[in-house]
Amino acid sequence: MTRDERRQIEAVIRQAKGDGKTHTVQDSIPFRNMFPDGLCRLEGGTFSKTIAFEDVNYRLASPEGQRDIFEHLCDFYNGYDPTIGVQMSLSSRYVEHGPEEDLFGIRPQGDDMDPVREDAAGILRFQYERGSNGYVKTKYVTLTIEAENLPAARARFARIETDTLNRFKVMGATAHVLDGKERLELLYNILHPEGGQFAFEWDWLPASGLSVKDFISPSSFHFGETRTFRIGRRYGAVSFLQILAPEMHDRILTDFMEADGNIMVTMHIRGINQNEAIKMVKRKITDLDAMKIQEQKRAVRSGYDMDILPSDLSTYGGAAKDLLTDLQSRNERMFNMTFLVLHTAETRQKLEIAVSQAASVAQTYNCLLTRLDFQQEDGLMSSLPLGLNRIKIERSLTTSALAVFVPFVTQEVFMGGDAMYYGLNALSNNMILLDRKQSRCPNGLVFGTPGSGKSMSCKREITFIMLMTQDNVIICDPEDEYSPLVKRLGGQVIRLSPSSTDYVNPLDINLNYSEEENPLALKSDFVLSFCELIMGSKTGLEAIEKTVIDRAVQMIYHPYFADPKPENMPILGDLMNALLSQHIPEADRVAQALDLYVNGSLNFFNHRTTVDISNRLVCFDIKGLGKNLKKPGMLIVQDAVWNTVTINRAIGRSTWYFVDEFHLLLKEEQTAAYSAEIWKRFRKWGGIPTGATQNPKDLLSSPEIENILENSDFIYMLNQAAGDRKILAERLNISSEQLAYVTNSEPGHGLLFFNNVILPFADDFPKDTELYKLLTTKPSEVAHETVDDEKEDQNG
Repeated sequence: MTRDERRQIEAVIRQAKGDGKTHTVQDSIPFRNMFPDGLCRLEGGTFSKTIAFEDVNYRLASPEGQRDIFEHLCDFYNGYDPTIGVQMSLSSRYVEHGPEEDLFGIRPQGDDMDPVREDAAGILRFQYERGSNGYVKTKYVTLTIEAENLPAARARFARIETDTLNRFKVMGATAHVLDGKERLELLYNILHPEGGQFAFEWDWLPASGLSVKDFISPSSFHFGETRTFRIGRRYGAVSFLQILAPEMHDRILTDFMEADGNIMVTMHIRGINQNEAIKMVKRKITDLDAMKIQEQKRAVRSGYDMDILPSDLSTYGGAAKDLLTDLQSRNERMFNMTFLVLHTAETRQKLEIAVSQAASVAQTYNCLLTRLDFQQEDGLMSSLPLGLNRIKIERSLTTSALAVFVPFVTQEVFMGGDAMYYGLNALSNNMILLDRKQSRCPNGLVFGTPGSGKSMSCKREITFIMLMTQDNVIICDPEDEYSPLVKRLGGQVIRLSPSSTDYVNPLDINLNYSEEENPLALKSDFVLSFCELIMGSKTGLEAIEKTVIDRAVQMIYHPYFADPKPENMPILGDLMNALLSQHIPEADRVAQALDLYVNGSLNFFNHRTTVDISNRLVCFDIKGLGKNLKKPGMLIVQDAVWNTVTINRAIGRSTWYFVDEFHLLLKEEQTAAYSAEIWKRFRKWGGIPTGATQNPKDLLSSPEIENILENSDFIYMLNQAAGDRKILAERLNISSEQLAYVTNSEPGHGLLFFNNVILPFADDFPKDTELYKLLTTKPSEVAHETVDDEKEDQNG
């Protein structure tokens, strides 16, 4: 046991023995024991387990999608028999964060990049404060059963857990069963509304002589008042919802959870035996019929029409008969539900304001939120996600009426680790923080019409990669839009053009170039693609031509592998000579095609590499390449990227590859095939490619290229043209409600696809910052900086 752990245990012991009142505090928490697997023993032979579940995009779903979720929710409740108690808990809790630079991982380094870091941290802080990111929203289901002993409870829960997780999966919600430590931390957070760090390990219990309750108990409880209570230094109040409206709206839970302040909504649900429910309804119908007969007798005695009955009697009679029909012939069951709302606040005044706001929400839906007078302690303990309900204020509801309380709103993405900023959730206004490397396939695509913000979104991601990680970034820039940003971030700009002195050798290789023992196998494939491209054959290379090229490749790399030093690295001239030395017509034909790139006017690539490709940030500016050089130039850039990826893989570093105007690579068969190979193989090599294009239809031109779309779990979709919207809606299963976010949308607004999550986003950067000037691609905003860069190049 470490010294810090011993101090934490001693602090808990001091709290347990400090004032003599803490034993009452601990005894108030209504469970007997918590086990490491998450099973909790309550009073008597009652046991419970808690399952945490994530949100689904209910608000953005189509009417058919919402109906499907509603029907699945009905099946969810119908799946629990009366012996299983269900407690639905929705929590919104404010969490104090430390300094924002700790939250976002951007800290000063004492170099000339610090102004950019300060700008980036300030922008993130600004976006964070715009949303409600201080509030952590969580959702849980606690299931309660009765069992004779612990093994029997575990055996029954094994089946119940599996069924519950499958039901959440059908609804599209990720769920997992909480273990004992996670449940204790959940209880700790509820019982410590002022915040604090939960510290607990199972092996601390024997050494300390404490129980698990000692590690989660607050400093004190005070229930001496009628309508409020004290928990530590905070005030709290528990209310119950009186459902008066004949029909409810599916937004009521959403509106409760969107209110400011710490709030926890709890629904205790218990099914009623179907036969008992039908008998109960029949008794009610019989009672109503008896009342109807009495009213008719009274009407005859009074001399008026016996068919004239009180309106309430007619209404209730019809409703009761409809309910009986639902129970007998439809998939409806009866449930008893207790609806509790727990508020906590720093002061009594803030508490009353929060309760009043919730009461206004209830009134909007023709319901009443009523304080639990003289029952605050029972209300608090019933709000804890333990599965215990001490408040016997119940309302009977059918399955459909119960499922109207939809616990889903919209999904959020707020990940930890190396998560980076990708905008604000347009529905909740929360920041979108995600780590693409945690995805099963981190490949990405950026779609958008000209001016929608494609390049700026790529620049923003590149900036945060450089500021928040140690990864490498390589950019293929056809329009010279990235140079100012790359220079400011300390990167290397490689200008590929006949007039430039920046040379990249297309035959560069390293010993890790391939997974095979012989790296030449993959390099030979690249050389074949390069030769096929420059020869321009519509039918591709012939078998003999492929053979002579492969033979030449083996010859030219032999000196380098015998003595791997830079001056032994072959160039295109060596390849041409190796072909001519074979004295075969097919080899001579390939060599003649290469002559233009070796001795002719396009000999730009017949040099050894003269630039620093090992820089963390490298931008290949291919704007200056003419029509004849651009195609092989893009292929050579891709091979240089592969070289860097293989080097970084050996040291455990990721390599990001950004391709602007991605459609240019997809037009040629060779570069398109190489791109498809990158999208297939980069993941296991630590590569993360991203293609930006305005033409999604280019990704559907062949089955091979379609794999690029299918192998991309990250899609950043900005404003789309009408034809592209139709294509993407069909391919990505986008509803009309979601499609509205990419229809005539403002720059920086659109839809984000990440794994199975679809989020509408808004990315509005503050314009009065240095970082915005580096990211923007609007001509009016970058014109003067481009002039400055040109002057610098001319003077440099």
